[in-house]
Amino acid sequence: MMRWLPDRGNMATTNYIDVLFEDNHLLIVNKPVGMLVQGDATGDEPLVEIGKQYIKEKYNKPGAVFLGVVHRLDRPVSGVVVFARTSKALARMNEQFRDKKTKKTYWAIVAQKPPATSGRLVHWLVKDEKRNKTTAHAKENKEGKRSELDYQLIKNQGPYYLIQVNPITGRPHQIRVQLASMDCAIVGDVKYGSPAPNDDGGICLHAKMLEFVHPVTKETLRIEANAPETGAWSLFC
Repeated sequence: MMRWLPDRGNMATTNYIDVLFEDNHLLIVNKPVGMLVQGDATGDEPLVEIGKQYIKEKYNKPGAVFLGVVHRLDRPVSGVVVFARTSKALARMNEQFRDKKTKKTYWAIVAQKPPATSGRLVHWLVKDEKRNKTTAHAKENKEGKRSELDYQLIKNQGPYYLIQVNPITGRPHQIRVQLASMDCAIVGDVKYGSPAPNDDGGICLHAKMLEFVHPVTKETLRIEANAPETGAWSLFC
């Protein structure tokens, strides 16, 4: 992994990217907590723009740099994020995500022991766009989208439990609300029941691994990202 900070002259910056993989077709990074993947109304600099600047500076590219957003992580979440460096790679990666041909693994830290050491959660999720919050329904709901994930308890340290999550579907806030539905709110996730926020404003949910087929070489890639080393994460490093 290689960490890169943009050249801002004498201007200080806290934005950076940890590059996990790159070639002529893809740029894959470890997103830090608190950073947007794509721009929004806040006007804060998103990861995709920092990625463009990285490519522009490293390869001395004139003019605009193309970097396509393949998928996103919520702002308070960290971990593997894939960008496409060409429109062909973007279209092929979008197809893999749409057709559920990727394999995703997340790590989550919770403060409540799960009712079972492993299991599958199935809910129908309804998102309130105005509140940007999702509700999980145990029974089929005509307004909801069926959502599934598998989980496994990995380790216990002090008051915290490390859970591995493999989502089968990809819904907004899915892991957050489904874990909360079994009284296992993610540490720091006040929106879904955690009693207090984390100092860094993030939550203890990390996109640990992503496996997919390279859009051009057709090689199977397995990309892993180290979890943060602060807060509750420090107990599991």
